[in-house]
Amino acid sequence: MASRIALSALRASARPRPAALPRALAARGMASSSNNPPQPAERASELIDKLPSSPNLLTKTGSVVLGTGLLATAISQELYVVNEESVIAAGFFILITLIAKAIREPYKEWADGHIDRVRSLLNKSRAEHTDAVKERIQSVEKMKDVVAITEGLFALSKETAQLEADAFVQRQKVQLAAEVKSVLDSWVRFEQQQKESEQAQLTKTVIDNVLKDVRDEKTQREILSSAVAEVEQLVKSKAI
Repeated sequence: MASRIALSALRASARPRPAALPRALAARGMASSSNNPPQPAERASELIDKLPSSPNLLTKTGSVVLGTGLLATAISQELYVVNEESVIAAGFFILITLIAKAIREPYKEWADGHIDRVRSLLNKSRAEHTDAVKERIQSVEKMKDVVAITEGLFALSKETAQLEADAFVQRQKVQLAAEVKSVLDSWVRFEQQQKESEQAQLTKTVIDNVLKDVRDEKTQREILSSAVAEVEQLVKSKAI
């Protein structure tokens, strides 16, 4: 029902109004008088060129004739009946075709711009990669003498290690000699202290013994007798 109403509306809108018909005829007459109308052959060539096929004229005309014959055969044999749905489908396809023609150029421009942008990004990335590779090659070329430098540094490190080992051995010897000297000095001090202690003990013992003997009366008499005898001897010898 809706399709019939739409079809009737399309037919009503397609019918020329009585008031608008003279205007349309007048406008067409003015356009035909102002512009040269195209020749029928040119118009036919344009229609044939617009057909979706190869640029060959025979192929395009053959496709038109074949399509027209198949459509006429289908309608005559009642294999296909033109109804409202067919008109709506034809209008829909025409609308889709017009929309496709309208958006073809903007889409093509957008696609070309996107392709150019991607191409520029790829070219930029390739240029950056090329520059990075060149810089790496230059840095490697600067390091071409690294083998000789490494060998020299290795020999120098070996010599340094040997000198450090010799210095360590000498330090160990010095430390050992210092420890031995310290031990010997401690033994010398100990022996000196022992000798001093023994001498002090011996001196104390001798003094104690002498004092003990001096305190003895017998010893005192002997000392006194000896002293008197020595004095008498000196008197006799007239030494005093």
